[in-house]
Amino acid sequence: MSSTELPSVPPTDLLPEPAAVRVADGERLRSVGLPGVTLSVRSRPPAREGLAPALHVHGLGGSSQNWSALMALLDGVVECEALDLPGFGDSPPPDDGDYSVTGHARAVIRYLDSSGRGPVHLFGNSLGGAVTTRVAAVRPDLVRTLTLVSPALPELRVQRTALPTALLGFPGVATVFTRFTREWTAEQRVRGVMALCYGDPARVAPEAFGHAVQELERRLRLPYFWDAMTRSARGLVNAYTLGGQHGLWRQAERVLAPTLLVYGGRDQLVGFRMAQRAARTFRDSRLLTLPQAGHVAMMEYPDTVATAFRDLLEYAERSGAPAGAGGTDASDAADGGAESVRRTSTGS
Repeated sequence: MSSTELPSVPPTDLLPEPAAVRVADGERLRSVGLPGVTLSVRSRPPAREGLAPALHVHGLGGSSQNWSALMALLDGVVECEALDLPGFGDSPPPDDGDYSVTGHARAVIRYLDSSGRGPVHLFGNSLGGAVTTRVAAVRPDLVRTLTLVSPALPELRVQRTALPTALLGFPGVATVFTRFTREWTAEQRVRGVMALCYGDPARVAPEAFGHAVQELERRLRLPYFWDAMTRSARGLVNAYTLGGQHGLWRQAERVLAPTLLVYGGRDQLVGFRMAQRAARTFRDSRLLTLPQAGHVAMMEYPDTVATAFRDLLEYAERSGAPAGAGGTDASDAADGGAESVRRTSTGS
């Protein structure tokens, strides 16, 4: 599909200044100018010197704020940063309008190269999981470990609840959808998104819900909001159709970094059945299954995900090698109805 099928992105200097963003306690937000793209980066000051760096990448329609709860729990463990992908959160559109998985991966790589923070402990959720899988495959020197929460990797049988999101990638659908939902309030939209993404939307605190509504109201005023959503959805659909060495599953096979895979049993966007395939594909992986979680386990059960990451970190530091350790390790987790954490390895 040609990118010319959608209206061109307005020049960045004609866009309104983003409204003030409420930054969680202990976080700061800064803008980083890179060739062809400007990224908004959220960070927490390191609890102490010498911590290994970590970078978090959100999913379709999300932002760096999706990682705030997990980042707070990793204080003193790693030095956390989370970026807004181009066109999302507080990052303006990329200069070339490229919202493909490769385009987003290129933005992450440019940031890591320019910051000199690599190799990092890299985290990705949903679309961000596809992006970080590609980064880890093509630039293993930048990735120490990889943590994937409901990664958007190709499925032969897409869940019916995921079809509306996938359809956004087709020409004209976004226009029809915006016309159909013109009267929806930001509150109605947020309730719909949370019903889709959370295993139990009742876990969302009223304050967090109100903040999400305010943030969506701000983003809906941005002239490129639907363009970024539509092009990124299209980029993900296109990535699903790629075969050969550029296919996401083939790239997953090439990832050398120890990998933590997190899947939710109530995920309506990424099939829970894909957990076993992912565990077999990533050569040095641990699988955390959360039967009660939805699509954003790092927001619903951040304590459980943080504990699993600390275990991964301990293993990576102990092994001193990105791949090749065999055996399994199973344990029960207390929060979120976690079923198990199991390590699998297929060797180099």
